[in-house]
Amino acid sequence: MKTVVFDLDGTLADTSGDLIAAANACFRDMGAGDLLDPAKDAGTALRGGRAMLRLGMSRMERTADDPLIDQYYQALLDHYARDIDTHTWLYDGAMDAVEVLKTRGYRVAICTNKPEGLARELLTRLGILDQFAAMLGADSLDVRKPDPEHLFETVRRAGGDPAQSLLVGDSDTDRNTSRNAGVPSILVTFGPAGGDMAALAPEALLERYSDLPDMVERLLGRV
Repeated sequence: MKTVVFDLDGTLADTSGDLIAAANACFRDMGAGDLLDPAKDAGTALRGGRAMLRLGMSRMERTADDPLIDQYYQALLDHYARDIDTHTWLYDGAMDAVEVLKTRGYRVAICTNKPEGLARELLTRLGILDQFAAMLGADSLDVRKPDPEHLFETVRRAGGDPAQSLLVGDSDTDRNTSRNAGVPSILVTFGPAGGDMAALAPEALLERYSDLPDMVERLLGRV
């Protein structure tokens, strides 16, 4: 079965606002105030909690390996879990495209480097968890993207064939995952890191979700 696998943060949904709010809550706990800007630092937010903490540490003139990063990482996750969907929104047309893909016979799944529990909670609150045949997070396996086994196992759990899959994402991690797996990648241009996607030379660039089903058909063929 041919399978389309989606990244979550920055691909299906813009989660950067809630991630930055969680990081700023940590910086306030440190007595430093809000160090990250929701607009300017959105790209860093989608690279994960430690990336945000490292950026904040640099603005406090502390080193990138400061022990406060590990100390506050769980606190950041806790802040995020309590307020996970206040500023998060699905990209226009994302779920319409998912539905069209399913109607055409493709399996759809999610492979994210967000911890699985948080990803499930967010997808549940957004009301879309049951729209996907499988969802694996950063801690679902012993490996994570860009290791290709993270993608392969996601496809297998969705009932698909890893050799007949592709990955829709928004980052160099997603591009490297698809390259390591030997499958095509489609990178979105409308996320916080969209301007950098062409340089990664994916098989396709996605400017709007309404184009995705036909793009998938060109890359994977009809079901």
